[in-house]
Amino acid sequence: MSWRRGEHFRGRGRPAAEMERMKLPPRGPMELPLSVLEVGCAGRFELITRPEGPDGDTFPLSTLPHGLPPCAMDLASELERRLLASPEWLPLHRVDRAPRVWPREKDVWSLLEAAPTPMHSTLQTERDPTTGRILAFREAPLDNMGLSAKNSLSFQRAPGPPAQALRGSSTNYPFWPGGMDEPSMEQISAKGHLEEEIDFERDLLTAPPGWKKGVEFKPQAAALQASPGLLPLAGLLGALDPFQLGGSSDEEEEKGGAKAETPPAPTPAVQRADSLEELVLKEVTPEPSPPAQAGPPQPPKEQWAIPVDISSPVDDFYKRIPDPAFRWPFEPDAFQKQAILHLEQHDSVFVAAHTSAGKTVVAEYAIALAQKHMTRTIYTSPIKALSNQKFRDFKNTFGDVGLLTGDVQLHPDASCLIMTTEILRSMLYNGSDVLRDLEWVIFDEVHYINDAERGVVWEEVLIMLPEHVNIILLSATVPNTLEFADWIGRIKRKRIYVISTLRRPVPLEHHLYTGTSHKTQHELFLLLDARGAFLTKGYYAAVEAKKERSSKHAQTFGAKQPTHTGTGPGQEKGVWLSLMDALRKRDQLPVVAFTFSRARCDDNASALTTLDLTSSAEKSQIHLFFQKCVSRLKGSDRQLPQVLHMVELLKRGIGVHHSGILPILKEVVEMLFSKGLVKILFATETFAMGVNMPARTVVFDSVRKHDGSGFRDLLPGEYIQMAGRAGRRGLDTTGMVIVLCKTRVPEMADLHRMMLGKPTQLQSQFRLTYTMILNLLRVEALRVEDMMKRSFSEFHSRKDSQAHEHAIAQLSRRLAAMEEVDTSGQLSDLPEYCRAVQELRETRRLIQRRLAESASGLKALAPGRVVIVNNPAHRNALGVILQVSSDAANRTFTTLVLCEKSPEGGGTGGGSPTPEVPFPDDLLLNKLFLPEGPCGHAVEQLGPCELAALTGKTLRVNAERILEDVKKRQMPRFRSDPPGPSAVQAAQELLRLAEGGAGGLPRLDPVGALQLKELAVVEGVMRLRRLEEALPGFQCVHSSRFPQQYVRQAERLRLRAELEHLRFLLSDQSLLLLPEYQQRVEVLRALRYVDAGGAVQLAGRVACEISNHELLLTELVFDNLLTELRPEESVALLSCLVCQSKGPAEPPGPSVLRKGMERIRAVAERIALLQRECGLRESVEDFVAQYNFGLVEVVYEWARGMPFAEIARLTEVQEGIIVRCIQRLDETCRDVRNAARVIGEPTLHAKMEQASNLIKRDIVFAASLYTQ
Repeated sequence: MSWRRGEHFRGRGRPAAEMERMKLPPRGPMELPLSVLEVGCAGRFELITRPEGPDGDTFPLSTLPHGLPPCAMDLASELERRLLASPEWLPLHRVDRAPRVWPREKDVWSLLEAAPTPMHSTLQTERDPTTGRILAFREAPLDNMGLSAKNSLSFQRAPGPPAQALRGSSTNYPFWPGGMDEPSMEQISAKGHLEEEIDFERDLLTAPPGWKKGVEFKPQAAALQASPGLLPLAGLLGALDPFQLGGSSDEEEEKGGAKAETPPAPTPAVQRADSLEELVLKEVTPEPSPPAQAGPPQPPKEQWAIPVDISSPVDDFYKRIPDPAFRWPFEPDAFQKQAILHLEQHDSVFVAAHTSAGKTVVAEYAIALAQKHMTRTIYTSPIKALSNQKFRDFKNTFGDVGLLTGDVQLHPDASCLIMTTEILRSMLYNGSDVLRDLEWVIFDEVHYINDAERGVVWEEVLIMLPEHVNIILLSATVPNTLEFADWIGRIKRKRIYVISTLRRPVPLEHHLYTGTSHKTQHELFLLLDARGAFLTKGYYAAVEAKKERSSKHAQTFGAKQPTHTGTGPGQEKGVWLSLMDALRKRDQLPVVAFTFSRARCDDNASALTTLDLTSSAEKSQIHLFFQKCVSRLKGSDRQLPQVLHMVELLKRGIGVHHSGILPILKEVVEMLFSKGLVKILFATETFAMGVNMPARTVVFDSVRKHDGSGFRDLLPGEYIQMAGRAGRRGLDTTGMVIVLCKTRVPEMADLHRMMLGKPTQLQSQFRLTYTMILNLLRVEALRVEDMMKRSFSEFHSRKDSQAHEHAIAQLSRRLAAMEEVDTSGQLSDLPEYCRAVQELRETRRLIQRRLAESASGLKALAPGRVVIVNNPAHRNALGVILQVSSDAANRTFTTLVLCEKSPEGGGTGGGSPTPEVPFPDDLLLNKLFLPEGPCGHAVEQLGPCELAALTGKTLRVNAERILEDVKKRQMPRFRSDPPGPSAVQAAQELLRLAEGGAGGLPRLDPVGALQLKELAVVEGVMRLRRLEEALPGFQCVHSSRFPQQYVRQAERLRLRAELEHLRFLLSDQSLLLLPEYQQRVEVLRALRYVDAGGAVQLAGRVACEISNHELLLTELVFDNLLTELRPEESVALLSCLVCQSKGPAEPPGPSVLRKGMERIRAVAERIALLQRECGLRESVEDFVAQYNFGLVEVVYEWARGMPFAEIARLTEVQEGIIVRCIQRLDETCRDVRNAARVIGEPTLHAKMEQASNLIKRDIVFAASLYTQ
């Protein structure tokens, strides 16, 4: 070992003259040329004091094999001594004194290298269509060679880097969704040039700005149209209209309507053409138009959902598929064969089958078919546990299967990938290259779309799937399968074949159990048999048994003993012991006992201390299996109280399964249950979600559950889903379902509705999220409005869009063919008069509707009130109200109305058969209807809008007798009888009032007389008075041409209003969520996530990386809140985003955590206030309350290394909830890590990486048993 100064090495090999030329400072005591030499290998050292040679080296250097190790002195002291003391020591231009570098060979030609340009052509093979033999090769040009994942949505773009092939990147464009018309590059480029569309017939000025007169272009336009060889400019622009998603725009349709109005005959619309020659040819030689009276044919009704008949067997199955991609050891059912036949034809299918019917067979065949085609399949499930189970099942069957969940990634290159729906959504938005060779996407448990929180994910994925991907939907039986399939077919533009099972493969028998002890364990009453017949005899027998026991209790303990609404622990134990004893005697084990409370699950299992359902051999098998499963845990985790308690229960054949159980223990319970070693399993509702583990018997601890807001009865769909776990196919002839009647027997109507009612329909849970908006805003070609249009919530209003477009074309043609309205002379104010009439009638309808909804209005509309009736059958006719309906939503008024007397004795109505032409006197209600001949009457049910006004008059009428008389005369034998005296008297009274009211009857003022102070009513009354005052001033009513021209103008206004309404239905303005979308975009603008033009900014790109609570997390990242904290503190505070359990409002912990919680609440409150300012309804309190800090201390101590056994003592939250929270927290850390990468924050990235490593340990992140 040697200590030397740096100059010894630097001066080595230099001439002595150069060393002398360098003026070095004198050496100090510590700079003497001394060397310490290690001699041999015995550890002996010698001091070398020999002066150094001319080359700067001393002798001997070393006896070590490779010489002395290099040493480096303190660079700071060397710089201070050499450079600062004598700066000339290191001249800037002396290259030989520069630090040594490795020699590099110069390669000038490498500077001229460039990446090869993409090929502009490819070779295509020509094959024999019969044999497939290659006949020749031909060169074909390739288009769009400059496409990449950063600028194109096309599959023709080049694949991305291999590291992004699986999950994609947030900077990638997604692939073009199927069902939308993908624009060509020419259309996209043309859209930029024609961004502002101009109507060349309406928007052009005839007079330049500042001029008084201009040029009239109409004659020139007519001359152009008269020339057959010239093309109108509007027609050319119509052929080159910019690409618009979601149908034609309003501007185009208005342009078409305006063009059709120009005389003479309308010019046919110019169709798109590939060349200008074709365009000219089509324009010069137009096709003959159909006759106007015939009208165009109605568009054919689109049918996207096609039901498949499965009632008859598929006898030619193996003839049609001689070499199936997969074979089972059993013969598939008819519905499975039908689904397989459609899969072979590359069709999309929706299989809605009963529980345990075998829906998985369809999924298995699709996976095998994809492997045969060398393509890929994605299997999505709603919950992670189901994904793990399917991975094990498919791995054993197919081998080439991968798994993608939030924290696990296994075999990502497999042909079949199993993942949650959220991961597939992320892959679609991020443009994953896996989608290129994807053939099938299988959606399991589609009825989960009804979930309020996560149902929107299904809709997003279905909308964003590319066109070439086929869809397989697996669901329990739901009532609206055809409706849901029709929606998917419409948005994807492909047929969906719906296959539903008719009955369960194993029928169920439903019983009521009222026993409480071994003496009464025979009290099991059949309520619903296997054929679906509801037996009231069994229900009444159960009621009698319960009543008899209550009377015996009263005789034994006295009638005045307090009656308990619930059961005590002892009674609960007695019920379960007696039931299990009865089921064991009947050989009805195993049992799944659904209990809607985690605590009651644990209590019921713990109470059965005397119950032992396993043999000694089964106990040994359970013990060995349990020890093998927990052997992967560390020592302290194996001694957790929950682990020790569970093994004691399992050895006696009792299991517990709910979200509070540790994940590894839940998997142990599931595996033992599937092996038949768990005889009774106390489980919550989640066990019935997709887990294919049927039992022989299902027991309901109660038929009421708490849904987060209150207790309610089970819905039919929930009951059927859980009861469907009873009955093992191939083992049981029937499945037994038992409802425990602990306190009382439920009502018969409730049981009937629950057992025989229809399951819940598939309903849209679509809602707008900031992640969705930002992901679509960053891609110019995709719009959020298009996503909203294609949602299931807009299906009913959008499914008739083709019919609406057809109606718009028809109305436009009718409007163009109508004669022009003559508005010359006295008729100059005719358009204004028509608009005033229309506004007056609308205002009256509004006032009458509000009148019928108010209490004071209903009081005035009591029987006997005289009203003025205006409808198509009566014009200003008096009527008297006889009866008011009680239906507040659709209130009607039974009214006796004055009319002409017909020969048959009925009323002919007050109006003439000619179209109505209202004059001011008619509109002002001054001129009341008077019959020209004998007075008649009609009793009709009128709506509020048909009552033009309420008069101040009332009549004393016998309403009941009049109504009885009308009802009697509706019978055939009394139809010719004359009206009763009460009706005739009432009609005469009305006639007397009409004759006496020459200037109209006094009317009740809604604001003054009826005290309606609502703003809309007050404004309506003021507007009505203004219109009534203006009506007498119009001059058009005095013209002799007024009636004819009014009818023409009114018809034109009606057609235009109908046209506007249809255009509104097709436009974005009719979207239900459009106001909320605009409000959310306003929030993003205020936070500077997007700019004024809608372009996504840096903060918006950061939010795209975050899957949940994107606004709060992004604000925390930009506020540097997480950067200032240590990793364990950051991850503890982030637990508020994933914690769902209630804990202490202010958990104990360091002050830095309390300050962090206050800052997070302040940021959340700031976001909530901004949302309220922008118009969103969510309250500030609700938004802030969703961030729960109950597990902050637990996560903090876990990140600091505390064992899980001690962690569990810090809180009352169950172990399984803690594990799930920490697992989801790891996903949040990954999101923040990606956000830090986007903004270039290495410190935060490193801290999140360290935080993730701190929490990923021991039992919390123990690998799933299904993946081993």
